[in-house]
Amino acid sequence: MSNSIIQHTSLTAYAPASIGNVSLGFDLLGAALKPIDGSLLGDEVKIESAEQFELTVEGRFADKLPADPASNIVTQCYHHYLQCLVNKGVDVDALPKVAMTLYKHLPIGSGLGSSASSIVAAFHGLNQFFTDVLGTTPFNKSDLLLMMGELEGQISGSVHYDNVAPCFLGGLTLMSEYKDQVALPLPSFNNWYWVSCYSGITVSTAAARAILPKEVPMAITIQFGRQLAVFVDALYRQDENLAAAMMTDVIAEPYRKSLLPHFDESREFAKQQGALAFGISGSGPSVFAVCDSLEKATIINQWLADNYIQNDTGFSHICQLDQQGAVVY
Repeated sequence: MSNSIIQHTSLTAYAPASIGNVSLGFDLLGAALKPIDGSLLGDEVKIESAEQFELTVEGRFADKLPADPASNIVTQCYHHYLQCLVNKGVDVDALPKVAMTLYKHLPIGSGLGSSASSIVAAFHGLNQFFTDVLGTTPFNKSDLLLMMGELEGQISGSVHYDNVAPCFLGGLTLMSEYKDQVALPLPSFNNWYWVSCYSGITVSTAAARAILPKEVPMAITIQFGRQLAVFVDALYRQDENLAAAMMTDVIAEPYRKSLLPHFDESREFAKQQGALAFGISGSGPSVFAVCDSLEKATIINQWLADNYIQNDTGFSHICQLDQQGAVVY
């Protein structure tokens, strides 16, 4: 690796919100979201050269994070990234220190991949920053995904990639976790609109996992595998009706919906209005509805805003898949 050091001023990395599980793919499917009105639905991390490391947190949900910057996951990402550089033989003492600013736009415990968004933005931004400094790219996408999954696991209690992978890579992703192929991109339907509604309450990933049974009956296991296999096949054949028919959650939703006020009536309304699918986003409390027209999405979005949101921190967006994933600007 080159030892030449160049001066860099600053950059900002953005990582979009995501839907984990996508109902039928528990821990195995994820989708990145992009509001159609152009608003940001994801976290940003700004990185600047500095005399010493520091982290500042701003944004709508900054006050929901630990007051001590050392406890923030972005600080942990920085130290983990440096350790990975050391493991590659880089003299990190010769590198510039950085000041990082986390713009926390996503609510914590929302089911929108909030921690994943911060982690992805941090690692993606750091990798670009030190690429510019060193003149060569320290880590490839597979390397970064492994780092992201490890840090995500520190928050959720187990390593899983169904938020960090779509957040980083964009689009709809299938977790393979085979050697350096952590996640695989899947085709999707360009005419689908994804209504994403956060109710304003908090559901921790750990609590949402604790409510699940420790064992799954054989019949449910077979149904889960069949649905996922048929769904992926339908995506590649662009069979919209069959793909939508598979989007039911037989693993988590029957248990987790008890944690979400007004879930059943929200799903019933969405279905009555022609939604192709309706489910829990990740661990909840956010929900999503898949629609094949903007007209249907607009009606469902408004109803969820009026009926599913519980307080003034909630919000609802009409989205499509964010095919770009994390970006630096």
